[in-house]
Amino acid sequence: MNVLPTGICFYISVVVCWFTSRVDASWWYMGTIGSQVMCDNVPGLVNKQRQLCRQHPKMMQAIGAGIKDWIEECQYQFRNHRWNCSTMARDHTVFGRILLRSSREAAFLYAISSAGVVHTLTRACSQGELESCSCDPEKKGTSRDSKGTFDWGGCSDHVDYALRFTQNFIDAKERKQRDARALMNLHNNRAGRKAVKRFMNLECKCHGMSGSCTVRTCWLAMADFRHTGEYLRRKYNGAVQVVMNQYGTGFSRAYRKFKRPTKSDLVYFENSPDYCVRDLESGSVGTGGRVCNRTSRGVDSCEVMCCGRGYDTSRVSRTTKCECKFHWCCAVRCRDCHEVVDVHTCKAQDGTTWLGQM
Repeated sequence: MNVLPTGICFYISVVVCWFTSRVDASWWYMGTIGSQVMCDNVPGLVNKQRQLCRQHPKMMQAIGAGIKDWIEECQYQFRNHRWNCSTMARDHTVFGRILLRSSREAAFLYAISSAGVVHTLTRACSQGELESCSCDPEKKGTSRDSKGTFDWGGCSDHVDYALRFTQNFIDAKERKQRDARALMNLHNNRAGRKAVKRFMNLECKCHGMSGSCTVRTCWLAMADFRHTGEYLRRKYNGAVQVVMNQYGTGFSRAYRKFKRPTKSDLVYFENSPDYCVRDLESGSVGTGGRVCNRTSRGVDSCEVMCCGRGYDTSRVSRTTKCECKFHWCCAVRCRDCHEVVDVHTCKAQDGTTWLGQM
């Protein structure tokens, strides 16, 4: 298993933390220790989660192996923003509430992580890594689309199986809470799951004389997770601030000028912090030491990223591939080009040079 850099934490309706080269409460190591022993000792699981954990150790391992994929996607989507999908390592609890306030960032984390579990399990089913699922058994016989009739064949990704398991496992803790934050988390979990299914594609192979398409064999396949990440990023931009209704069973928009949230929208209760400074309560690591763009006028500019604290400039030598040429047949040869560039990094919150990584 790949261990991520110090201090990176992520949340799957849960808190998952990595510390240097050691992984605490590593529920994805169940296959080597024994599922019952591990599942009984993971802190924070509710009874239903422990039961599913014991019954499906291979699925737990698959989820653990896929964690880095949606962490990386989250960090890619926010790579140029003050909040870049990282937080402080501060909790050894594997399953528990996100410590972020009920902001749109928390909404995105729940959605992207829930989507990530669906994507990972769907892929594991199709690749034959799990005994409890495989290709979608419902995709058989013939069907029609805008181009005519086709035969189901190949291996259709069994996304509905992954959706059901993810809902049962991830939502179990929130359903025990029955408070406003739990309701918010459940809504965003569902929005994330739905986003994966939105990008299922019908892929086909033609059969017939001279490449004609007299007969088509088709199957449903998931799109690359980048499509889901970009979609949820847009949903983050349009997230709806809400308040609990008087019955405690749902949401109302916080302001009349806001649209009514749909099932695919992300929802949140509290305004986001500015993420300029390190703040344990809000989940902000601050922007000290972040690389900024001195010539940009956007969110990645040194003025915005550094929150007006100023920045340091250092000269860095780097090597890149250049003057690449194609040689018959079949190689591309490049030169190593050396250049010296200026790198700008934000000062710490007290205005001094930032000396380390959090």
